[in-house]
Amino acid sequence: KEHINIFDVFCVAVGKDEPAWSVKYDPSQICAFIGSTVTIKCSYKYPSIIHGIKTEVKKRFWFTKLNNRVPVNLMKDSDYKGRITYNFTESSSSSSFLTIKDLKQRDSAEYKFRFITNRPGGEFTGSPGVTLTVLGNRSVRRSETQTELKCESSCDQIKPPSYVWFNKEKKMEQQTSAIVVSVRDGGRYSCSKLLYSCLLSSDAPESLSAKLMSSGQITEGRSVTLSCSSDANPAAEYTWRKNNNQSVVSKDQQFILSSILSSDSGQYYCTAQNQLGEKTSGLVSVQVTCESIWFNYKHVLVFY
Repeated sequence: KEHINIFDVFCVAVGKDEPAWSVKYDPSQICAFIGSTVTIKCSYKYPSIIHGIKTEVKKRFWFTKLNNRVPVNLMKDSDYKGRITYNFTESSSSSSFLTIKDLKQRDSAEYKFRFITNRPGGEFTGSPGVTLTVLGNRSVRRSETQTELKCESSCDQIKPPSYVWFNKEKKMEQQTSAIVVSVRDGGRYSCSKLLYSCLLSSDAPESLSAKLMSSGQITEGRSVTLSCSSDANPAAEYTWRKNNNQSVVSKDQQFILSSILSSDSGQYYCTAQNQLGEKTSGLVSVQVTCESIWFNYKHVLVFY
C-alpha cells in the first residue's frame, strides 16, 4: 500500500483544471553572480472558505533544507543570516518575494515556498521550486589602454541570450556579450544575462504594493505601519510621500508612525526605484480619530 505524506501532496480540486491550493513560480530557474542580489517570487492561493469557516494564513516562509522531514525556515538558517528579506502582497492573487543579497556559491539550491493555514491539514508547499544557480566572476581581458569585459556563464542555452550592462549602477546602451572600455575611465561595470529558460534576474519594479499594516480604528498615540513591497531586482530603494506634500517623509520600506497625530491623517504613497526604473504605488488612506473624553460632574449644594 502506497503511503502519501501530506507534506508532499495536499490538493483540493474546485474545478476541472484549477486546483484550490497552488503555488506558481516565475521564473522557475534563475542564474545570478556571486555578490549580487536576487529576488525569487511566487504567487499562491487557497480556498477562502472551508466547511463554512474562513481560511486564514498563519505562517508562510521559504526553505531549501529539511530537518527530520520538516522544512527549515530560511529566516532561521544561519547560512542566510542578515542576507534575506520576505515581502508579501495580499490581493486577488497573493504573492511572496524572497530577496537574497550578497549571494554566495553555496546559495545554489532549489527554493520552495510553504504556507500554513488555520484549517486542519491546510498546509501547502509549492514543488518543484525555483532552481537558483550562483555563478563565479565574469571574464576580463586587459591591454595597456583598453579592457574587454565579457559576460559569460555556465547557464548558456541553445537560444541566444540578451545582455544588459551597467556602469556605476546605471544602465548602458550596449546589449552585446562583450564590451570594450578604456582603462582610465574610472568606471565600475557589471552585466546581466537574460536567458530564455535561465534568467539572470534584473528587473525594474513591475509589481508594487503599498498597504496599511495596522487594523481597526486609528486613534492618536497609536503606532501605525505602512508597508511597501515590489518585485524589483536588483533590490529597490523606497521612498514614502504624503499626497498633499511632495517632500519625502520616509526612506524605509516600512514607514512607521510611532505616535500618530490627527495631523498625520491623509493619503500616502510609496515609490520603488532601482537602476532599471521606478514605479509608484496607489494611495493608502490613513484616518486618525480623536478620542473624546467625557467627564461627569456632580453638583453639590452646600448650605450655610
